[in-house]
Amino acid sequence: MSSESEKEPDGRHRVVVIGGGMAGARLAQQLAVASEAAGAGAAAAPAVTVIGEEPHAPYNRVLLAEVLAGRYAPEVVALPTPAAHHLRGVRAVRIDRGPRTVHCDDGRLVPYDTLVLATGSNPVLPPLRGLFETGGTSWGHRPAAVLGDRFGGGRELPDGVHAFRTMDDCLTLAASVRPGVRAVVIGGGLLGVSAARALAQRGAQVVLAHQGEHLMERQVDAHAAGLLRTHLEAMGVEVHTECRVRGLRTDLVACADPAGAQPAPMATGTSGTRPADTATDTGDARPADAADAPRPARGADRGHRAPRAGRAPAPRAVRAVVLADGFALDTDIVVFACGVRPRVGLAHAAGLDVARGVLVDDELRTSDPYIHAIGDCAEHDGVVYGLAGPAQEQADVLARAIAARLRDPGPHQAGNQVGNQRGDAAAHRYRGTRALTRLTLSAPPAAAPPAADALADAPADALSATATAADAAAGGPLDLATFGEATPAPGDDVVQLSDATRGAYRKVVVRQDRLVGGILLGDLGTVGALARAWEGDAPLPAAPLLHLLTNDGGS
Repeated sequence: MSSESEKEPDGRHRVVVIGGGMAGARLAQQLAVASEAAGAGAAAAPAVTVIGEEPHAPYNRVLLAEVLAGRYAPEVVALPTPAAHHLRGVRAVRIDRGPRTVHCDDGRLVPYDTLVLATGSNPVLPPLRGLFETGGTSWGHRPAAVLGDRFGGGRELPDGVHAFRTMDDCLTLAASVRPGVRAVVIGGGLLGVSAARALAQRGAQVVLAHQGEHLMERQVDAHAAGLLRTHLEAMGVEVHTECRVRGLRTDLVACADPAGAQPAPMATGTSGTRPADTATDTGDARPADAADAPRPARGADRGHRAPRAGRAPAPRAVRAVVLADGFALDTDIVVFACGVRPRVGLAHAAGLDVARGVLVDDELRTSDPYIHAIGDCAEHDGVVYGLAGPAQEQADVLARAIAARLRDPGPHQAGNQVGNQRGDAAAHRYRGTRALTRLTLSAPPAAAPPAADALADAPADALSATATAADAAAGGPLDLATFGEATPAPGDDVVQLSDATRGAYRKVVVRQDRLVGGILLGDLGTVGALARAWEGDAPLPAAPLLHLLTNDGGS
């Protein structure tokens, strides 16, 4: 078992970051900036180690849909590599809080003075029938993100079934797409809409199945969702809302028995050897409950032999997505875009306070004074953001706090450590993020890919796509910006402007004299003024509310 040096040769403070994604990369970058701004020389700057499971350099995951669409090559969305010691392709498996050491899967021990969890989140895989090999013991009873590894128990998805969260997910999916291939995207939120659009641009025949009443219900109202749906359908995407998916139908693509006989491929998954459930239940928009999942296979009475211990299950390939009413959507590819869940297993095993995410205070400190958490895995003031913008803001705040503490380090005993953090970092507190989400469904054909540095400084939750022939049918690019509470509460004032001929829609929600939310679709000329009014949380001027939607104020 190898170990990093117990102390840096130059005595520098050791900051270890678990997670090499956007939050971890931003923190490492900003630690260097903050240390320089605080007047710390090279000898006083912290020694930063970033432990990342992915083999890739950090990248802007907000733009993964652009890589899938073919607009950007993977290297274009790469983020600047911060000056730090990077352990790529290495997984942290345990935190030993006593000696303050991180244990890695390659046997390495990495000691820390300050540890930062930036472990991100896992894609949610609903407990659908046929998703995992039925010979397992818990294949469909728990979402994958709450299990030990990414999909739990070393299980593999059937061929053609994809999560869409990492660069490897994106590249694997892109390699399987060709003109005319049939694809079903499950989930019509921001990620699902982006994935469906990207696949359509690659020439796939796309069906978007969403369990909610309308697309992107967390960000937009029914009117804006209707315009969004019209635009997607003009690009060739078939959209189904209030659509409950019950399971997958798969084929065994290789199933040799011990005697050497090779049975013909046969259907498994949703129906096993019996017909799919044909009971009509389209009103229930939820995924099939865990109780609906079939029991594990019982050998020959299920039509095939259950996998023996130690034998890898026969590979399977998806053939259809089966809905609750029994209707089957034939497909070659399934993409899950059903949301994410914070990765908290490491923190939970270490005994840190965990709710939905790792609980942190205004200094982004966990229940252990030596450990912080930022990004998708962190829960601050009851909120798990799951967005790139808040993750970057948290990284910036924490970098300034660490740099300020190191400027006047004081004793490093546990009791004094807490006092120093509370005192020195008092001016560097995280108060939450008022995030604005932007989505662009098309872009001018001649648009050149921006440089990597420009992407790193781009709005955190901005997404864009390449123009296609469908753009003309869809009326050109469709821009969307949402912020705050788009659904009014009783007593709120609402101002709406709609232009059906231009596919434009604007709506703001005002509570007393404060702007609390809004939706801009089609024309973002007023987004700058509205975003500043919302982010500043200042009283609105006495001008009529309509002024909010007609004054561009600089965007």
